[in-house]
Amino acid sequence: MRDRFHSLRKVESNDQGTTIPAMQPGATCLRLAAAVIGQSSREKPADSVLRDVLRSARGLSAADAGQVSKAVFAYYRWLKWLDPRINPQARIVEALRLAAEYARSPGSFADDAMVERAVPGWIAEHLEISPAWVRSLQTQPRLWLRSRPAQADQLAAELKDCVPVAPPALRDALEYRGADDLFRSAPFRAGQFEIQDLHSQAVSVICQPRKGEKWWDACAGEGGKTLHLSDLMENSGLILASDRAKWRLDKLRKRAARAKVFNYRVADWTGGERLPAKTLFDGVLVDAPCSGVGTWQRNPHARWTSRPEDILELARLQKQLLAFASRAVKPGGKLVYAVCTLTRDETIEVADSFERDVPGFSRWAFVNPLTGREEPQGWVMLRTEDTGGNGMFIAAWRAAL
Repeated sequence: MRDRFHSLRKVESNDQGTTIPAMQPGATCLRLAAAVIGQSSREKPADSVLRDVLRSARGLSAADAGQVSKAVFAYYRWLKWLDPRINPQARIVEALRLAAEYARSPGSFADDAMVERAVPGWIAEHLEISPAWVRSLQTQPRLWLRSRPAQADQLAAELKDCVPVAPPALRDALEYRGADDLFRSAPFRAGQFEIQDLHSQAVSVICQPRKGEKWWDACAGEGGKTLHLSDLMENSGLILASDRAKWRLDKLRKRAARAKVFNYRVADWTGGERLPAKTLFDGVLVDAPCSGVGTWQRNPHARWTSRPEDILELARLQKQLLAFASRAVKPGGKLVYAVCTLTRDETIEVADSFERDVPGFSRWAFVNPLTGREEPQGWVMLRTEDTGGNGMFIAAWRAAL
């Protein structure tokens, strides 16, 4: 959810008598943000609680809803800078002040402090922490759109406040810098674009699906990559979209209907040995469940609810999914593995384990759509600090003929 903060309010006092600085959201927005934070937990992620709270708030304007969103996300980005002894609303105001100061003068924050406070200490055991990475986590996420094929210029002209993405392979991608609620826009209702992270778009482009082929999107979720694969295949051939959650597949159907995508069918798959179809596919995409460390810029609450044991458990699941799904790749076909995380356990080690345990596949040196260069090692790590998308790992193989 996008977050905006642009109001100047009079000085107010909270219920504990602490004076709140003038640069702040209004009292209602602060109260709602504090309610979201108070209800959020590992079991109830902040972004989900935020949606529920905003949905139930009567008479809240779109601008105020944006302020609540910004306040909640700022709180979790700057959590380790905040004094736990002061009341929640005062902590929110301080987090917003820190966010504004960082946007204005990032150099005033020392690298050591950023590395120490922006992420939990245990993550250093699972990936290399760099100042550039943690600094990128403290910035506002960029809003990426994917237009229908060859419609980016027309869409940008209609929506305004759009910036095209330079790489030709991602010519349908746009960055939106406006403040409108895009879900209410006429182009969105007409199926002219999807809101989709830039690096997520790169995954489907790397797959290089061709018109008339058969593909299996094994962990399709709500269908972002299924819809992109369909556009790249010119709505021809067949895409099998599977997931273990029926409600996600229901959302996929609704999105596909809006986008007028017809070359797909859905199937339940729990990730077990029994596959959802006997078909052999030209390509299989395993966009596996992961720890989501690559989304910590966009979802700062997850930094403080994720656990080291989650990473190890998910790595075991990813290896299983990849091994089982590989059985559906036809000779000479492609297998693509993607996760929005950067941990060694879920990326390089999963790829290496697959190659040790599953014969008949060789690394595929695909072209990185963000750089136009071939990745001879057959994998790539896309980083937030480099191009502004979610952190993403992608590896690819071809099945032996």
